[in-house]
Amino acid sequence: MTDQDTRYEAVRSRDARFDGEFFFAVETTGIYCRPSCPAVTPKRHNVRFFATAAAAQGSGFRACRRCRPDAVPGSADWNARADVVGRAVRLIGDGVVDREGVTGLAVRLGYSARQVQRQLTAELGAGPVALARAQRAHTARVLLQTTGLPVTEIAFAAGFASVRQFNDTVRTVYASTPTELRAAVRAARRGATPSAGIPLRLAHRGPYHAGAVFDLLRREAVAGVEEVCGPPGGRTYRRTLRLPYGTGIGAVDERVGDAGRASAVHPGGWLDARLHLTDLRDLTTAVQRLRRLFDLDSDPYAVDERLGADPQLAPLVAARPGLRAPGAADPEEYAVRAVVGRAAAERLVRAHGKALDAPCGTLTHLFPEPAVLAQAASGSPSGSASGSPSGSASGSPAQEPLGALTTALADGTVRLDPGVDRDDAQEALLALPGLDARTIAEIRARALGDPDVVPAGMDVPDTWRPWRTYALHHLRAAEER
Repeated sequence: MTDQDTRYEAVRSRDARFDGEFFFAVETTGIYCRPSCPAVTPKRHNVRFFATAAAAQGSGFRACRRCRPDAVPGSADWNARADVVGRAVRLIGDGVVDREGVTGLAVRLGYSARQVQRQLTAELGAGPVALARAQRAHTARVLLQTTGLPVTEIAFAAGFASVRQFNDTVRTVYASTPTELRAAVRAARRGATPSAGIPLRLAHRGPYHAGAVFDLLRREAVAGVEEVCGPPGGRTYRRTLRLPYGTGIGAVDERVGDAGRASAVHPGGWLDARLHLTDLRDLTTAVQRLRRLFDLDSDPYAVDERLGADPQLAPLVAARPGLRAPGAADPEEYAVRAVVGRAAAERLVRAHGKALDAPCGTLTHLFPEPAVLAQAASGSPSGSASGSPSGSASGSPAQEPLGALTTALADGTVRLDPGVDRDDAQEALLALPGLDARTIAEIRARALGDPDVVPAGMDVPDTWRPWRTYALHHLRAAEER
């Protein structure tokens, strides 16, 4: 069978495992869908396949109103891959093209704009502008169907340069006007306002072991910045977010099973979430950061198949199908926390964190920026920022782990954004004084979202590649029982 024959078999069997991995379009209807679309299976000769929704849109196909292909989880490849295409897709998802243009994207990647355009188009069938446009269209649909905001505000919040561009894109992608898209949703689902927050469904692929993720986030929660409340099976994780245009508070719910029974694992679907933003232009970026934190674009089928074939891991995988490897909502914040520990991180928040204009329950601060911590470290008589693990230190601030790290993050010597080359970031971290290899491995796994990290000194089988990060999460979860 050819690759396209295999894809057609996935479409014919409505296999949700491939949602987001590719899209198919039907030439006779002009519509594109996700593989699991419940509509009647089209004839093979009428079907075309695309790597991205943007490529399907660029070929003139409209999004299916029944399966909403633009709302599927992203391909797991984009988080796992370290090449320029994977890095570019992660940056586009973080809103870099909307904020900095294609030139800004190319500068971050270290390539020319023409090279980035050529590589993305060759592999994905769409360039950076088309990929960003598809993302803006999805953001606009979410705002139209979940809030009562005026259409003009939604247009600019979604990242469009003009209302006309917004209207044209919505008509092209959804074959509906913005007003028609809004009218198609029940009034009850349009009651959200900026003050009430934006309700969201964060889609994921396959089983999701929510219990282990919420357990980890509860143990790590830094007071003032994060909280986890509620009973197991029905918990809510909330945290403050520093975003490009303002601040936000994100809340994500642990799914509850049928009839209210707590369920640590659910077979597929989504996590319910809500975002409170001071500037709606940050919606796309905030959503992507929550997705990375909760590892929602992972492919649990591929991970569990590989790790479940190992005799040592097989019973652990069977006990926790869909176990995720959480990332970080703010990579720089996580790096600081990995260096100083939870207790010291809470002291840093109290001493240097920016207070929210309107505290929300126990959430009162943003985690301090690297530049603020670096300045505090350089101005501290002891040569370290208040709240450092040692409390005092001798010698130059630059020789202190916290001061060295925050200075490097502030001046760009160390980059941890979604588009950074992971090997380059690791080398830059290794060059800093006082950072041990185990801490750097944790930063690489969590802040950079690398699915195949093993701390130095640990001997694990090569058969666990490329999912060694997930394998270690299984081992840790088993030890914590």
